Amino acid sequence: MSDDIDIDIDSLVERMDGALAAMRRDFTTLRTGRASASMLDAVQVEAYGSRTPINQVATVNVPEPRMVTVNVWDKTMVEAVDKAIRTSGLGLNPVMDGNILRLPIPELNEERRKEMAKLCGTYSENAKIAVRNVRRDGMDQIKKAKNDGMSEDDMKVWQDEIQDITDAAIKKIDAGLEAKQAEIMQV
Repeated sequence: MSDDIDIDIDSLVERMDGALAAMRRDFTTLRTGRASASMLDAVQVEAYGSRTPINQVATVNVPEPRMVTVNVWDKTMVEAVDKAIRTSGLGLNPVMDGNILRLPIPELNEERRKEMAKLCGTYSENAKIAVRNVRRDGMDQIKKAKNDGMSEDDMKVWQDEIQDITDAAIKKIDAGLEAKQAEIMQV
């Protein structure tokens, strides 16, 4: 490979890993019938005149597999946190116990499980699209480098390298999807 022409493979890998990380973040927002502290990450509480993430007004714990507890630090905020959780669309109904809100995680029915598995597929397809866009950017870099004097042999080596990292990223996305769908469909 030519030393004077540089294709930034590290940047491409980083961007592909970012697509995978985004998919994993999307997966954590799905309620699978198991308790997870990250399921409340998107919940915003009306606190002190502004919208605040729940983890900035309370401690979120998972004391058992089907229960999340939210320990609100300021007693005056308990009602606001309760309201934020109820209206979040997660389908959770907090039970107040002083400063602590207990969130029992209900079982998912079969129809809801299938819906969520389908949503996982959508998230993974979005990640694959992002990876393919990064691949296209890498191939565009190679075309530009070819115009700047890259040899055919070097071009082929770079194309193979980009295709290999693309295939690896797609394989990770598929494995993540399969694992999440299996988790959702467990009874």
